[in-house]
Amino acid sequence: MTPLIKELKQTGNLPDLQLKQLLQTDDYNEELFAAADEVRRENYGTDVYIRGLIEFSNFCTNNCYYCGIRSGNTSAQRYRLTIDEIFECAQTGYALGFRTFVLQSGEDDYFSDDIICEIVSGIKKRHPDCAVTLSVGEKPYESYLRYFNAGADRYLLRHETASQELYSKLHPGDMSLTRRLQCLHDLKKIGYQTGSGFMVGVPFQTAENLIEDLRFLQELQPHMIGIGPFLRHAETPFKNYENGGFLLTLKLIAILRLMFPRATIPATTALGTVAKNGREQGLKCGANVVMPNLSPLKYRKLYTLYDDKICTGEEAAECVGCLRRRVESAGYKIVVDRGDSKVF
Repeated sequence: MTPLIKELKQTGNLPDLQLKQLLQTDDYNEELFAAADEVRRENYGTDVYIRGLIEFSNFCTNNCYYCGIRSGNTSAQRYRLTIDEIFECAQTGYALGFRTFVLQSGEDDYFSDDIICEIVSGIKKRHPDCAVTLSVGEKPYESYLRYFNAGADRYLLRHETASQELYSKLHPGDMSLTRRLQCLHDLKKIGYQTGSGFMVGVPFQTAENLIEDLRFLQELQPHMIGIGPFLRHAETPFKNYENGGFLLTLKLIAILRLMFPRATIPATTALGTVAKNGREQGLKCGANVVMPNLSPLKYRKLYTLYDDKICTGEEAAECVGCLRRRVESAGYKIVVDRGDSKVF
């Protein structure tokens, strides 16, 4: 093991210059990946937690330049699930062994606080042994508190980038990085298991920007960290840019595992989209969560944050069966568990 990786493993930190050195090498860093897998096994064994993803609306008031469901995409076919449809998705997932449901949408004002609370409390009433994760964007503190009191356990809000300069290149002027970061601090203050994360290889991003992301996460100390490669969408201003790098994403997963040994880190769908065995490789680099899609089949192709998304044509049971085999082939096992983070 190189001195650099040994220091990162032992201390959970490196100076900026050394982090940049790790990020900018083009090699497949087997020692880095092996160290991350060892730390992952020390904290979580070979267990892989499954989160049942329910994408319940692709309406969004935001107009982010990289996202396929941006409000400016007039070609998008919009949909919203009914409350009963959401409950049906959760029931299907529960029967398949899911004990966490992730309710994700664009920032859709149709879903008022009252409706969100009804959905959360309804799932908790039907499945009291399950965790409910929300991923519905920036909200006032009072809204987050209401969701928490209704039974929401976790909240995912990727900061996307901690660089003000880069943030302004990815979002229109009415969006604020300061507000987004404040939302994350609000979520932690309320008591959520809080998840953040960033895109890898987004246009205009530098190694220094990625280090800023790592430093922000050190400040926040989230329970969950989700990263994935930037993937272009044909109906966005970024349609002609190159996708984010697969190898760089794997390196960052490994670095995150060494910096945050007890966090939960997903091997994302985006990883599986950019490379055929992407999620398996992510698991071998320190990830310990996968998020199969429980959304109704007829809506799967409509929730397109990026082009060529995988698993949009598989029934939930078929998707889980395939994923279970893939996880086992990588040397891990899917478990029936809420999969709570060990960051407390």
